[in-house]
Amino acid sequence: MYNYILVTAVLSWWLSQIIKFVINLIKYKELNFERLTGAGGWPSAHSSMVCSASVAVGRVEGVSSTAFAIVCIFSLITMYDAMGVRRAAGQHAKEINRINEFLINFDDIKNAISSDDPIGHIAKTAEKNYNIMKEYLGHTPFEVFSGAVIGILFAFLMPMSM
Repeated sequence: MYNYILVTAVLSWWLSQIIKFVINLIKYKELNFERLTGAGGWPSAHSSMVCSASVAVGRVEGVSSTAFAIVCIFSLITMYDAMGVRRAAGQHAKEINRINEFLINFDDIKNAISSDDPIGHIAKTAEKNYNIMKEYLGHTPFEVFSGAVIGILFAFLMPMSM
């Protein structure tokens, strides 16, 4: 049994995630397997998935169908959210991480200066832990647009039946 809509959407998402993984590998010259499933970055896998689903529903049900209208609305909300709320949350995480790093370094320097053993104090405080917030959450408009184009093209390239 072959569900063209579901298979197209999932494979489109995977294609975008693989592209993201390969680009990260080329750019940073290291394997980062989080890029195979993680949010954020180019291209937007969420946009790719929802746009391929929209095209697939349009091809199967017709563009005047209720299902096509619902999937298109869902796609627009998803892409808007990726560029808005999730992108803002990622920018907030980046700033919070910077503030945490500053506060830890400031505290270490201040305490080391007033300590009898400044080097020993810095060595001990270097082991402090704090949670680093995930910064890759949302997308730029270009990343969303690119993901949408990949999803649309992919849905037209996928066979409707097997």
